[in-house]
Amino acid sequence: MLSFVGLGLYDTESITLQGKRAIEEADHVFAEFYTSRLLDANADILEQFYEITIDICGRAEVEQDPTAILDAAETGEAAFLTAGDTMISTTHTDLRLRAMERGIETRIIHGVTAQTAASGLTGLQNYRFGKSVTLPFPESHGTTGVPPSVCDSIDANRSRGLHTLVYLDIKAAQNKYMTATTAATLLADSIEDTLGVVVARAGSPSPTVAAERLSTLASIEFGDPLHLVVIPASLHHLEADALSALTNASSQLIDDYREWSAAFDKEIPGSMRSHSTVETQCALKIIFISGE
Repeated sequence: MLSFVGLGLYDTESITLQGKRAIEEADHVFAEFYTSRLLDANADILEQFYEITIDICGRAEVEQDPTAILDAAETGEAAFLTAGDTMISTTHTDLRLRAMERGIETRIIHGVTAQTAASGLTGLQNYRFGKSVTLPFPESHGTTGVPPSVCDSIDANRSRGLHTLVYLDIKAAQNKYMTATTAATLLADSIEDTLGVVVARAGSPSPTVAAERLSTLASIEFGDPLHLVVIPASLHHLEADALSALTNASSQLIDDYREWSAAFDKEIPGSMRSHSTVETQCALKIIFISGE
């Protein structure tokens, strides 16, 4: 049996009771922390808490040659741990399919994710989020700024009235985590100086949530990782009220953005939302950025 266990977001208490039981009953426990990590617990803390030994896997041991994991699951009870939920990453779906090909029984024990936490902490409605993107460090893709694919996804989501959740790059081996400050700087230079929402340390006892223009967010330090950024589309009145109340954003900023996004929506016919014109987008961006 191979159990995929999501650890949640923060520490040893973020896991579900079912997940905790799966770890305690496992003969072998594996984990990866290259896609994300717990905010207040590392592998040593987890080992002490559960009184077990955890085999930490690198990307190659999970995605290229997971023989050790599969062999352990074939002969006994194996648990594979990640922060958040194990199935948010498609690489772990691949691992599950490999196990199934070998006739190994699998199960998923879900954990709280940054995706759901972002919606809850900001008040932005979960069903109004579109395709998520990951913003890489510039050196990771060989150019400066934001990759065109990220900008295109944000624009495509917005044209459909959908918010964009922007995950920030992680270089776990180098203990390097992109901050929301860096992300806001890159996004403001590459898409527009629009409204952005920062969520820092989701799942912790004291998360930080802030909404402002990207250029303003770029001048603020948000403390320890992990951070993420949301680029909203048009705002429902309840979402606007929530952003004002939960992030201390000025009512003027939210009102200006709602006026801009309403104009944006009117300019795009319903049948054309998936491919709005660059000219229309640019014109409406100028209105919001200049405050006209």
